[in-house]
Amino acid sequence: MNDTFRAGGAASLDVSIASKDYHAASGRPLRALEDLRLTLPAGQAGAVVGPSGCGKTTLLRLIAGLDKDYVGTITLPEHGRLGMVFQEPRLLPWRSVIDNISIAAPLARAEEIAALLDEFGLAEHASHFPRELSLGLARRVALARALAVKPDLLLLDEPLVSLDAARANDLREMIARLIDERRITTLIVTHDLREAIALGDRMFLLSARPAHVVTTIDVPAPRRLLEREAAERIEAQARAVYQGKSSYHGKSSPR
Repeated sequence: MNDTFRAGGAASLDVSIASKDYHAASGRPLRALEDLRLTLPAGQAGAVVGPSGCGKTTLLRLIAGLDKDYVGTITLPEHGRLGMVFQEPRLLPWRSVIDNISIAAPLARAEEIAALLDEFGLAEHASHFPRELSLGLARRVALARALAVKPDLLLLDEPLVSLDAARANDLREMIARLIDERRITTLIVTHDLREAIALGDRMFLLSARPAHVVTTIDVPAPRRLLEREAAERIEAQARAVYQGKSSYHGKSSPR
């Protein structure tokens, strides 16, 4: 059994997953998540970090309501309006940039869509189609689309994956700015500890599968003014947690 609640007011995101199972080709159940609990206060950004294949994206899909086959409860913040950015931009190839954003938010006014295009440097690409965009630009469109619905909760699944260093840095700065300015409750999945420290107010470190939260680390505010030495201490603290966990089973650790 599972339940998803939409809380009134500026409630936190509360996740309590007793179990989430898949079935292997042999029919044998494969447990992805077990006794996973996390709380993210309203208006904060949380970063979910863990080894490859541990179930980070699975967790995001449960929170988004894309997979309801689990045992547990999930309480969404405020009215539960969701915006999500997947690992792949998932744009409609037969629609222009502005149409991809507008279709997702039919109630948004034209000036609001125009403001998003300006904010993400997409105004000159408004009439372009996804095939004409670089991966970095397509990710910006996906992020603008998610924000167009005015979400109470923003979910970002590896938003910087496969980007070169320069484009990843530009998009990281863009995401950090919108988190600070809009104060949308945001949950980011990443395997990069430095990325998590740069974007998150709170880091949730997951174990290997079946994943649970090993520990939670709060990042001092404001993140953007965090000195390099302080960021390196937080990174070292996170790595020490994993190095001390035999449950890691040798899987590739977060970078």
